[in-house]
Amino acid sequence: MKRLTAAVDAVLGTLIVLDFGLLIVCVFWQAFSRYVLGAPTTVTDELARFLFIWMALFGGAYTYGKGRHLAIDLLTGLLSGRKAKVLHVAVVLIIGAFALLVMVYGGQQLMMKTLATGQLSPVLRIPMGYVYSAIPVSGMLILFYGVGFLIDILGTRDTGGDAPTGDPRALATTQAGHAERD
Repeated sequence: MKRLTAAVDAVLGTLIVLDFGLLIVCVFWQAFSRYVLGAPTTVTDELARFLFIWMALFGGAYTYGKGRHLAIDLLTGLLSGRKAKVLHVAVVLIIGAFALLVMVYGGQQLMMKTLATGQLSPVLRIPMGYVYSAIPVSGMLILFYGVGFLIDILGTRDTGGDAPTGDPRALATTQAGHAERD
């Protein structure tokens, strides 16, 4: 699973960097054409908007997968051992339920309805369903990372040691470190 996660991380990270680079070029060209040439282009404006949507959603999935997402760890800092493990599992399951129901199912419904109606973007004339496909795809990526987290968390033994603050991977790493010392 770790090799697959590393491969997904590499591909997703590369896509995000490429997306961000293209977004910078679009925004730069938009500003240049507006203020220097006096003739703003609408293509780069719309393309930048769509690139930002994809970057934000894929970046959110990537950040979650790396355990660098925004988290309030007040409660996890107070718990240790089995209680911390249960809390981490609950958090991963809640995030997974949101990703499955809202992002994958709801996003897929939105994408399919938009494709069925034939809605096109105003300038680029691409089907808007393709733009909206970033929602279910990023939801599936979040589910993928969540499964990896659950495998890591449930695959570690309960040591009763300090609970790590942060992501589930840290919990597994900390508990593995406790196991090596025992």
